[in-house]
Amino acid sequence: MQFLLDTNILSELLKPQPNSKVIDHLGYDDRSIAIAAVTYYEMVFGYVKLRNSHKKDAIEIFVRQEIQEKLLILPYDEDAAKWHALEVGRLRQRGKTPPHLDGQIAAIAAVNNLTLVTRNTKDFQHFRDLRIENWFE
Repeated sequence: MQFLLDTNILSELLKPQPNSKVIDHLGYDDRSIAIAAVTYYEMVFGYVKLRNSHKKDAIEIFVRQEIQEKLLILPYDEDAAKWHALEVGRLRQRGKTPPHLDGQIAAIAAVNNLTLVTRNTKDFQHFRDLRIENWFE
């Protein structure tokens, strides 16, 4: 595995005209890509909170067929929790308070030695020892 995809990368695939650079990058072998359990939560919650509609059905099918069945979903485990706690402690001493879910995603990427792929690089830039790529650029 090489890459951990953030939620905004997966959400891009649901757009009528997804960003072509993201699509090109996703041409990698599925075995090089994983997502965090937190990202899976965000995708499932994204459709669960919608009213019954074709959009909700399409997202649910996408999550099941393209994410759940094809991608490795990595857990927020003991190592990730420790990394997360240490990093949040360090950042708070510097006056920064990262969003909790972003910290969990960063931790899963860091402890699994993966590059985090996100459009929101600013949300993750202060974490130490975290490789980040923006496939929109």
